[in-house]
Amino acid sequence: MHTLEPKVTAKVDELVVAIRESETYQKFVEMQKKLDAEPELRDQVDEFRMKNFEMQQNFQGDELLQRIEEFTDSYAWLRENPLVDQYLSAELAFCRLIQDVGDELTDQLRF
Repeated sequence: MHTLEPKVTAKVDELVVAIRESETYQKFVEMQKKLDAEPELRDQVDEFRMKNFEMQQNFQGDELLQRIEEFTDSYAWLRENPLVDQYLSAELAFCRLIQDVGDELTDQLRF
């Protein structure tokens, strides 16, 4: 693993604290805990997430769009559960936050 310069490490630590204090992260953690309290439901959500990831890695273009539509239809019953829907929405919001941070770093560094 590459070692960060001390000044950069300090700023990364500050960023991590800011992210952990964000409403987006707090909501994600709250929903994680609620979902973890229901192990069977958690297993179903994890299977959903794994299959979704695999589908997005293995297909592209029109075939991906068709697969997404079929996948969405086959798992609609799971998304109807309010806890699952809230968890997946919170997870998506947190992922977008992390993406936005990465995009901002890239933009500002003109990388």
